[in-house]
Amino acid sequence: MTAPLVLPATTIPDPATAPGLRWGVISPGHIADQFTATMHRATVSRVVSVVSRSAERAAAFAEKHGIERPFDAVWDMLAAGGIDAVYIASPHAQHRDLARPVLEAGVPVLVEKAFTLNETQSRELLDLARERGVLAMEAMWSRFLPQYDVLRQVIAEGVLGEIVEVAADHGQAFPMDPTHRLHDPALGGGALLDLGVYPISFAQMILGDLTDLQVTGERTELGVDAYAALTARGTRGGVARLATTLHAQTANTAVVTGTQGRAQLGGPQPFYAPGDLTVTLLDGRSATVSHPAGLGDGMAYEIAEAARRISAGDLESPLMRWEDTLSVMRTMDQARAALRVVYPGEEAA
Repeated sequence: MTAPLVLPATTIPDPATAPGLRWGVISPGHIADQFTATMHRATVSRVVSVVSRSAERAAAFAEKHGIERPFDAVWDMLAAGGIDAVYIASPHAQHRDLARPVLEAGVPVLVEKAFTLNETQSRELLDLARERGVLAMEAMWSRFLPQYDVLRQVIAEGVLGEIVEVAADHGQAFPMDPTHRLHDPALGGGALLDLGVYPISFAQMILGDLTDLQVTGERTELGVDAYAALTARGTRGGVARLATTLHAQTANTAVVTGTQGRAQLGGPQPFYAPGDLTVTLLDGRSATVSHPAGLGDGMAYEIAEAARRISAGDLESPLMRWEDTLSVMRTMDQARAALRVVYPGEEAA
């Protein structure tokens, strides 16, 4: 009788066991609201300062989350001190200019994905982080989740055999609204940087740098990418088949297929969020691991990882290395070039 398939246990620690840091948050929108609520619920870190261009908005966010100090300028927050790290949750086009003064002040920074608009901007920030000797990390929250850790172990142990393909998609329905950040070129809009970054980063994590990129897609009437389908080869072997769109909600699943079986993330939860990982082998055996805590605690893992790395004096995390961020940005640059999507200011560069 064939032994049942047993998946490895996650090696990701409970976020509540990570050191507690004092955080500043820049740009208190929806994503910052989730970040702060999750931090206060699932970790021992606390947001103590918040910055918005609107003093009223900063004050309202501070009152909602019990934050002591609201500011309407980044420099005022930095001058006040009392923070161990800063989280930046603004639209992509603002990431470089908001992260730069934080790094110049010698404060570690966690920047929402996509890290910047393009690879050149990302290199600029990472070079500055190296110069100042402080951590800079892309907030690709899925890479820090327990089921991603189990998947990496499954692949490393050869359970799936030789990896043949990674297929992943992320599509959401965003009706045309010129004022919405995803439709606005000035804010780094489009599907790739906001949605496509998930399947691209997932494929890069499994396959390595993506090469021989082939892109099919279309732009909106405002000039940002509305749909993109990508195929590429990974430097570790295997092929990526990826898709993203602003026009429809897709299955939002990811499947890693090897010569001995496959692993699937997603359904009913999106593949990039807390949920299930199911491994099915050619001999018919199958096993599933589920997220170990509440589905709302997903951001706690990246917060905890940042806290551990900062406390250890590290400049980057092995789960989202600087070279990973640059590789993902390079792929998105190439995809945008194929679709002729250029953001304001990039023409001169």
